[in-house]
Amino acid sequence: MPEQPQTLTPLAQLGEFGLIRRLAQSARAQQPGTRTAIGDDAAVLQPTPGLQQVISTDLLLEGIHFDLTFCPLRHLGYKAVAVNVSDVAAMNARPTQLVMGLAAGARFSVEALEELYAGIRLACDAYGVDLVGGDTTTSPGGHLLLSVTVLGEAAPEAIVRRSGGQPTDLLCVSGDLGAAYLGLQVLNREKAVFLDDPEAQPELENYAYVVQRQLRPEARMDVIHELAELGVVPTAMIDVSDGLASEVLHLCRESGVGARVYQDRLPLAEETLEVAEEFKLDPTTCALNGGEDYELLFTVPLALHDKVRNHPDITVIGHLVPPDQGAYLVLPSGTQVELQAQGWTAF
Repeated sequence: MPEQPQTLTPLAQLGEFGLIRRLAQSARAQQPGTRTAIGDDAAVLQPTPGLQQVISTDLLLEGIHFDLTFCPLRHLGYKAVAVNVSDVAAMNARPTQLVMGLAAGARFSVEALEELYAGIRLACDAYGVDLVGGDTTTSPGGHLLLSVTVLGEAAPEAIVRRSGGQPTDLLCVSGDLGAAYLGLQVLNREKAVFLDDPEAQPELENYAYVVQRQLRPEARMDVIHELAELGVVPTAMIDVSDGLASEVLHLCRESGVGARVYQDRLPLAEETLEVAEEFKLDPTTCALNGGEDYELLFTVPLALHDKVRNHPDITVIGHLVPPDQGAYLVLPSGTQVELQAQGWTAF
């Protein structure tokens, strides 16, 4: 017999409080500082003595930050947590608790939101974060909106800001760049094919790496832990959400320095190079202006070069210079091209 279609539960059937109870059923505390989580009017947290708290918040709006045509709800839930944890990582802190606000229209069933929260819980487990509260409401326009606030903590002397870079510091980046942007190009192409022919099946087998980098990025908490093990505290740090060029310029402005980034030192995965060639895009441009890589861009004193140069997932891409020397990309020929921010903006 053919499999019977699943009966979906309308949101109105549960109501707001019923939905919150259902979504919160599997939430569990991992942090010793979480004293009271979901179930009361407010969470009760106990900061770790001697540590300072950091806090970051993000809005993710359907049609602006994600497209449900090709973004599975479980992946979206995971990504919503990861991109906020990335902000905590960029402060050299450890994430501890998370608050999630949600607005959804009637087109979403209870089961759909459970799938979203399954991804949220997977990410919370992966990063050791407690989901301690939030809110749900109706979205009059029908679009899905997520509001995510994450808390973290670190020793005062370990917190890294964007403003600590010094001339001659090395400029380093974790992982590789440009893949997420190219993954978005692949997904948008397959979406266009589907809209033209709804019977067409997406062809994503050869693009697994770049698509995953777009749909399910990881916050680089592993790099934060490894830097601590190496005894390296960056002088300045920022996560790469709007493209490398934009982040270099942010760091330079806050630190009052200039920079030299060497084109032949940019870390580009082989899959990124292949997809860039297919789309006839310059991979350097993808790395500089693509965004959503969520890697860590940071600076360390020249004296620490030996501690980072052989790390398999850290690349020294340049160095800082005095502010009057500006911020430039240095081509293999020696030609210098001024860095310009072309990252995403809503205005």
